[in-house]
Amino acid sequence: MVLSIIICSYNRASYISDALDSLYTQTAGLDCFEAIIVDNNSTDNTAEVFAQWRVAHPKGAITYLTESKQGASFARNTGAAKANGDWLCFMDDDAVATPDYVKNIIIHIAAKPKAVGFGGRIIPKYVPAEPKWMSYYVSSLVGNFDYAPTACAFAPGKYPLESNMIVKKDIYEQIGGFNTNLPGVVGTLRIGGEGKELFYKILSLGHTIYYDPSICVYHVVEVKKLTSEYMYRVASGIGRGEKTRTLTISKGAYLKKIIEYIFKLGAAVILGIKYILQLSPAKAWPVIQFRIDALKGLFD
Repeated sequence: MVLSIIICSYNRASYISDALDSLYTQTAGLDCFEAIIVDNNSTDNTAEVFAQWRVAHPKGAITYLTESKQGASFARNTGAAKANGDWLCFMDDDAVATPDYVKNIIIHIAAKPKAVGFGGRIIPKYVPAEPKWMSYYVSSLVGNFDYAPTACAFAPGKYPLESNMIVKKDIYEQIGGFNTNLPGVVGTLRIGGEGKELFYKILSLGHTIYYDPSICVYHVVEVKKLTSEYMYRVASGIGRGEKTRTLTISKGAYLKKIIEYIFKLGAAVILGIKYILQLSPAKAWPVIQFRIDALKGLFD
């Protein structure tokens, strides 16, 4: 089997069926991939929803697992360990794959036989609508990712997002999978950057990481959940993850990251002023707040 699609789920009973439906109806056909759902300690009725969905959709290799250690990195590693595919594809439980998603992944693999990792486009699906304060710079916190209009190699320092990334299994195993010291969300705490570290390890081996916008998913974003507390958790989680990652390298690397984040905060202030001058004041403060919260996480 070429491809194993791994979906880690935590309390997303309302959306998991849509994610599964999008895979079940792929134009490539169910024989081209397996899907592995890893329930990461959900306290809602995710298990029941999946069981009912599976009865109504009996075809294909679709497996349901559980992982008791909290955090996406633990759950992804559990799914990867059970995967039979040569390639591992990671998709979120509140994402919807476009109809040609699997087909385009397989085309990309065939076109680049030496590739070991790549990612695709993520389009936010705001429910009910995009808030007026949302900007391109803040939208990355809710999964917006549109790196380039055509397929290309990522520039140095750039990499796919975890909710739409594909990695060759033997390379994944060689680098030890996701670093569980960067688990993602654990309760109300977030320590992010697990995808960044994984791809940095791949790059350190001399490989090139690719981007293909035809490999596309829609990511559901409930606007009512975009509270200041939620945005702080995501932004500070980025900084918290960078603290963990850079201190593993050296104290100098951590200090360098602090300086980088201070410069980015300054740039965010300038950008906020620009939005005000462009008569889009609602977008000004969220851009600045993002960088403040990320910096707080870096010191956490």
